[in-house]
Amino acid sequence: MSLPDTPAAADPSRASDPGSSSQATAGSEHSTAALAEPTQKVTARWVTGLVLVNVGINAAFFGPINIFIGQQAIGIDEGSKEAILSLVTGCGAAVSLVANPLFGALSDRTVSGFGRRAPWVLAGAVLATAALLAMSGATAVALMVLFWCLVQLGANAAYAAITAAVPDRVPVLQRGGVGGLAAMGQTLGILLGAVFGAVVSGNYMVGYTMCAAALLFSVLPYLFHRNDPPLPRELRPPFSWGSFLRGFWISPARYPDFAWAWLTRFLVNVCNQLTIVYLLFFLRDVLKHEDPALGVLTLTGIYAVMVMITAVIAGPWSDRLGRRKPFVIGSSAMIAAAGLIMAFFPVWTGALIGAGILGVGFGAYLAVDFALLTQVLPQAADRGKDMGVINVANSLPQVFASGLAFLAVTHFGGYVTLFTTAAVIGLLGAVFVVKIKGVD
Repeated sequence: MSLPDTPAAADPSRASDPGSSSQATAGSEHSTAALAEPTQKVTARWVTGLVLVNVGINAAFFGPINIFIGQQAIGIDEGSKEAILSLVTGCGAAVSLVANPLFGALSDRTVSGFGRRAPWVLAGAVLATAALLAMSGATAVALMVLFWCLVQLGANAAYAAITAAVPDRVPVLQRGGVGGLAAMGQTLGILLGAVFGAVVSGNYMVGYTMCAAALLFSVLPYLFHRNDPPLPRELRPPFSWGSFLRGFWISPARYPDFAWAWLTRFLVNVCNQLTIVYLLFFLRDVLKHEDPALGVLTLTGIYAVMVMITAVIAGPWSDRLGRRKPFVIGSSAMIAAAGLIMAFFPVWTGALIGAGILGVGFGAYLAVDFALLTQVLPQAADRGKDMGVINVANSLPQVFASGLAFLAVTHFGGYVTLFTTAAVIGLLGAVFVVKIKGVD
């Protein structure tokens, strides 16, 4: 398999640009295409492969999280369904906390003719596919936990690699647009998982199989047109456990913009996760929806349409203006507003409105905040590891929110408390964006 042409190293004068993540390496005479700051726009074919990987990974994540794990929990012990769902998703999220930065760091160091990122996309997809198929036959909570943790391990390996491919290959002035399309792919994956849930009519075994197939086939277009230059063996630094482990700590004092960007993403993702984690149970137990799975599909469909519209508008718009923070602040506030609507308007109409507003806010957020994040990465040689650390801000909320949601619903006032807490946390995420100084 031949590799496409790759861009030359960026001009060294770009090192002072906050959009450059290759402060020392990319502009030097020893740079290679694997480490250089990208300057050539990526092709539509490459972006299509990126989008499809995001579709498959998110179908594998959110079909089970939103539908199948809950249905499986009801089948095992309906009286403990909330606890089972929180345990399974929380343990899986805990695995992702380690897996994402770990596989990102390993991909940074990978020396292969297949490139740095592509081997992990392939291996991760294969592992997650096998684990999803095993999950479909799990009849005990312990087995659900085991197989879901393996799904998270594999899918996060693939996700860490495909996320790092963006700052590897996409120039700064194209990242908002590519981020919007990646967000569209994520949303299509979430929607696809909901479609699987509605189509299988409670047969979660078939649902898991459909998610597995979607994941495996989604990675193929990227793998065939990956534009993933190999890292020369002589440029891979010597390995030591001490330096490897220390590398996961990115000093807030030395890189304050990175730290604030991480914190704001964490808070907004906690808000989003609290809003959706018990959606199936909210429809079933509070709104008394006659078909909760169909209700989830309807709300997810509205959410998905609005995400795709705003993501593909807001991303390129921020590229043209050269500004990220106003978009991130405004979209974070809209996500918080969706939580308030769900808290104080707990009827089907309120759920529909909340889903629409959540989609508008999250679409713009996913596109523009992703571009912002790529502009605060410390250095080019560690893009995979650093994006993996950023992705912890996506995964950690699943651990944190699962326990918080369980306590809110069962001990501290129910769904009003749950959704109000989500809104307050989301507003904090909006406020702290102003602390980021290196990006407009």
